[in-house]
Amino acid sequence: MVSRGFLVVLLCLLFAFSGCSGASHRKGYVRVTKSSRVQKKAEIGYTFSGDASYYGKGFDGKKTASGEIFDRDDFTCAHRSLPFGTKLKVTRIKTGASVVVRVNDRGPYAKKRVLDLSEAAGKVLGLDKAGHAQVTATVIE
Repeated sequence: MVSRGFLVVLLCLLFAFSGCSGASHRKGYVRVTKSSRVQKKAEIGYTFSGDASYYGKGFDGKKTASGEIFDRDDFTCAHRSLPFGTKLKVTRIKTGASVVVRVNDRGPYAKKRVLDLSEAAGKVLGLDKAGHAQVTATVIE
């Protein structure tokens, strides 16, 4: 017969590891993992386009993936693979408004987005009114 203590330990282990499968994540979002490819160097002049959004209040004062504290008033952004410290000139295609930001976080987690900008950077591009917009980003430093 199996001891009661053994069953308690077994149940605790099963419960602890049940959330580690990674299969349950929010639909439409991609988790950035160790297997994600992070570029070692960003070539100056490299350009990409896509949808960008911004983030602010809920993240202000929290640690970013780079280890620095997020400040929604700084001109920073999140990108999935560009090295931390890379500077980008981001231009909103519809209006021509542009801003220079520094990569200090990973994301965005919405599949179709290419950048998450800080609130200050988002406001320069008018994202505080639109929510998200098509942009072109170019590595400048």
